[in-house]
Amino acid sequence: MAAPGRDSAYVRLARELREAILRHDYPEGVRLPTEAELAASHGLSRQTVRRAFQDLVTEGLVHRVPGRGTFAAPREEQYLRQFGSVEDLMALSLDTTMRLVSPLRRRVDVDAAGRLRVGSDRVDHLSFLRLHEDTPFCLTTVHLPPDVGALVADRPELTKSGTDSRVTIIGLLDGRLPEPIAEAEQSVTVAVASAEVAAQLDCPPQHPLLRIDRLYLSASGRPVELAVSHFVPEHYSYRVRLRRHPR
Repeated sequence: MAAPGRDSAYVRLARELREAILRHDYPEGVRLPTEAELAASHGLSRQTVRRAFQDLVTEGLVHRVPGRGTFAAPREEQYLRQFGSVEDLMALSLDTTMRLVSPLRRRVDVDAAGRLRVGSDRVDHLSFLRLHEDTPFCLTTVHLPPDVGALVADRPELTKSGTDSRVTIIGLLDGRLPEPIAEAEQSVTVAVASAEVAAQLDCPPQHPLLRIDRLYLSASGRPVELAVSHFVPEHYSYRVRLRRHPR
């Protein structure tokens, strides 16, 4: 992962356009700026702008109409995002809602404490739904080391069940941690919905789900958050871009 501030110009431009599209700044039928307009406004070459547009086309976020320009792709019921950086994960707040299910509390969890390398068996815990256009597509359980949980214990979004907000936990933490979140270790598996999870995600018990575990690490390599998420496959598509390292 590139260090902060070292992304290529086309990557930064693609991220800016992606976030604008996800905010619905360019609804269906509204043309995005042309290559020439973006090159002039951002001080970039036409080739750099073209590379950014190519990324967005590959992601399925835009489509290009010869003679007319580039347009945001029509939005479907399924939630689709491409994740290639921690910043992309923080940007979930742009077009989704977090609904708190279980407020921030401290409890014993030996497995989570071990993965977070906590000295005791107690960790801070919360759970929330992630919704897109009022449809819940993900239930996430977050575990935090007690000293990290204390940094966000006063946040109103994390104290009352049913509260809706436009935040991400890593976004809240990143502004309060002594050092920034630098990377995430991720595992993707298949799970089935327990009765509790099924009730939250409005799916049948034992329904197949996508499970994604993310362990977030600070710049010094310290684990600061463990997030375990269950996704309904009918409402969610996960996409990652893989690149070859230059020789």
